[in-house]
Amino acid sequence: MPCTTVLVGKKAANDNSTMIARTDDGFFDEKKLIVVEPKDQKRKYKSVISHVEIELPADPMRYTSCPSVDPKHGIWAATGINAANVGMTATETITSNPRVLAADPMVEFKKAKTRREKDVPGGIGEEDIVVLVLPYIKTAREGVLRLASLLEQYGTYESNGIAFNDENEVWWMETIGGHHWMAKRVPDDVVVVMPNQFGMDSFDLDDAFGAKKAHLCSADLREFIRDNDLDLNQNGVFNPRDIFGSHTDMDHIYNTPRAWFMGRFLTPKTHRWEGENAEFTPESDNIPWSFVPDRKVAVEDVKYMLSSNYQGTPYNPYSNQDTGKRGMYRSIGINRTGVTSVCQIRSGVPDPIRGIEWICFGSTTFDALLPVYTNVPKMPAYLSKVTMDVSTENFYWGSRLIGALADHNYNTCIQLIERYQNAVITKGRTLVREYDKKMIDSGDFLLAAEANEALASMAKEQTTSTLNKVLRDASIHMKNGYNRADN
Repeated sequence: MPCTTVLVGKKAANDNSTMIARTDDGFFDEKKLIVVEPKDQKRKYKSVISHVEIELPADPMRYTSCPSVDPKHGIWAATGINAANVGMTATETITSNPRVLAADPMVEFKKAKTRREKDVPGGIGEEDIVVLVLPYIKTAREGVLRLASLLEQYGTYESNGIAFNDENEVWWMETIGGHHWMAKRVPDDVVVVMPNQFGMDSFDLDDAFGAKKAHLCSADLREFIRDNDLDLNQNGVFNPRDIFGSHTDMDHIYNTPRAWFMGRFLTPKTHRWEGENAEFTPESDNIPWSFVPDRKVAVEDVKYMLSSNYQGTPYNPYSNQDTGKRGMYRSIGINRTGVTSVCQIRSGVPDPIRGIEWICFGSTTFDALLPVYTNVPKMPAYLSKVTMDVSTENFYWGSRLIGALADHNYNTCIQLIERYQNAVITKGRTLVREYDKKMIDSGDFLLAAEANEALASMAKEQTTSTLNKVLRDASIHMKNGYNRADN
């Protein structure tokens, strides 16, 4: 699934938290935010797409999930934080190349051609991964190791990147062909940007096959590279992106421009991004996987990057100027996004309130980011009771309606949108600060559920108010309007 991911190490964050964030860019998928209790977690899982069946451990933890409202194509849980305060987002669809895919083919479902034959199950994929992993892990590293064992046993039918975080660490894992994989601990002082390509551009194989402090991989990865002539690197420099990834013309339209915009935002002083002497352009193949940002990064910065439509550049599709380049690159804030989340694991607060999930629905250019506590028995109805039919009674459809109306009247609506986005995140932060203090002072962490209801009520009020304003603006600018009065 086409998506964009941002990972923030704790020393790169303004508040010493770790953050993993991703836009889930399906095809206008209806999504909701729920809590899955241990009693509701299946003990035997069956994939809708690949038909693979997997026995699950008997001791799952409670976790949040952003599944599809319509279950006919599977769960597609997308993202969540579990009771151990481990976050996970899955998956970022990444690229590969024919050399890798020929050496370790994808494990695809094969339907029987005759009655005498049996269907052959495929591997696991984005539909399945969060459900199979998140309820059973207590650290980010454990998330990598559990998913690795599943990949090695069952294989996968697609190339994916998966993020995990806990209070201290962020890990990024990328699949290689049908069964191989590699994972890297994100350095504490960097921000990672991922735009649907194989991302890692450096990797310490000696550590992966030695102390395993910050690098993990398939046990036979060295032999896999050697036996299949995959190493394209020169002068002994190991660059996984060159070996396992792609450098195609389509990347230069669809993927690398997104990395360029995010890198430009993070390091406007450290690197030159524009002009004759630019170090990186929107079509550069060597844009780094991670950056030490010029300043600390907050949740608002993550949202800004994930809302990009190349504002401030010649590529902005909403620009009034005919630059000849408008809309030539794929925006990050794309129309078809179902859900975007920032899984934040905080430091300096008690364990029961350490996990905060920032959530928004629809196109990130127009939606608003709302924080909720994750250690709760259920989510408010405004977030969890999403219908397949359009309704103003839930955050998903309210956000979708605002985006669809504002897009056609961008220049007159964008100020309304910015006020809406600032109001939700400001009031959201205020409520979190208020309830943090209440819970810390009283020791009553069950107040987190009350806090979420207050947050959802605020979001509904702001969303409804903004929808009223955007609808009025859209009505004023209808093409069948006429200036002559009827009276």
